[in-house]
Amino acid sequence: MKARIPRCWWPAFLLGLSLFVSACGNGPGTSRLSEQQVKAQAMFAERCKTAGEKIYKVVENVEGIYLLKLRPDGINRGDQFTLDDPYGSDLSGERYIVSLLKGSYEHNLRSSENSLPPNKGYAYVEAIDTKDGKRYRYTGAKKAVRKKDVNAPAVQFELKRNPSYDLNIYEFVLEKTPVVGPVPRYGVTYDDISTREEREHWIAGSSLKVIDLQTDEVIAERVGYMLDWAQGSSVAGRAPWLMAADNACPSFAPRHGFTAQRRQTQRFVEKVLKPSTN
Repeated sequence: MKARIPRCWWPAFLLGLSLFVSACGNGPGTSRLSEQQVKAQAMFAERCKTAGEKIYKVVENVEGIYLLKLRPDGINRGDQFTLDDPYGSDLSGERYIVSLLKGSYEHNLRSSENSLPPNKGYAYVEAIDTKDGKRYRYTGAKKAVRKKDVNAPAVQFELKRNPSYDLNIYEFVLEKTPVVGPVPRYGVTYDDISTREEREHWIAGSSLKVIDLQTDEVIAERVGYMLDWAQGSSVAGRAPWLMAADNACPSFAPRHGFTAQRRQTQRFVEKVLKPSTN
């Protein structure tokens, strides 16, 4: 006779083995968990009513932009109360700057991105380097950085097929130059708008703004929220904030939302500040 798994075990399994006993027991664990999820879902649905993109002005032929705030190094995978904008999580560190530069999208294009709208990028990006407090202008270009191993079998095969085979290995190289004087007219910034109560229910809120720095006018804003339905379960190495990207408004993607978060800043900003074609 086959053993049957009690129905009450399935929610516990999905939410994490750490919740296994309390979810199946007759104690307060089940009701607490159920109430927590129900309240979180209701809170999330209410927040989503105010989420979305608002574009008040579109600017053509923008050559460069100013980043008022850079993205931190590393990704917040599951720190519940750190207000570092998990919804707006993009490429980290200098890769965030690179993502906004002209030519970087084409160089770093992955096969999975072929169906996404092309990103153009800007000729330059300016930002304050937090290490020295100075403002820099960042530019970038694809450059040969090293040579391929001519003794490698794959390289030998290509050389036999084509004696002019390019042995260079290319990378998109970021360059920075100190700059003084006025900053670019248009700036981009982000904020984590989560409240303590929202974070207690594993909800992260985000604001991404495009600002006319001459008039101090917000010309576009995207507000978004996401919810970890499993309420922070880390079973089997699960990363709550990465999984929450599958349950977001506006949505990133119905599945694997975390991968669609990359370059999200660029996608929104380019709707507002149209890059120069020069």
